Amino acid sequence: MKENTVNEGKTTAIISYITIIGTILALLMNSSKKNSFAAFHIRQMMGLVILGLINQYFIKAYISDIAAVIIAIGLFISWIIGFVGAVKGQEKVIPFIGDKFQELFRNIN
Repeated sequence: MKENTVNEGKTTAIISYITIIGTILALLMNSSKKNSFAAFHIRQMMGLVILGLINQYFIKAYISDIAAVIIAIGLFISWIIGFVGAVKGQEKVIPFIGDKFQELFRNIN
């Protein structure tokens, strides 16, 4: 990826990792500029947000609190990996599930 693309999209990519509000804001920011680096990180965070909501409202409520805590720790570690990748200017796919996020949210440009 070109360094110029990374530099232009870095701020938006970082903002996408700051809660669900940051993800929505980054999505809006990227809708006009269409930066591929920012879009990559927005897709990663959209997946984490959805998994977090599923964990909170389905796993915790219907399966077990312990499972929800374990999944939450995994999601937090994944968030750290994605956030550090955005800060460093890398398109670092979240382990195990990041490729699926890229595929599921491919319409986010």
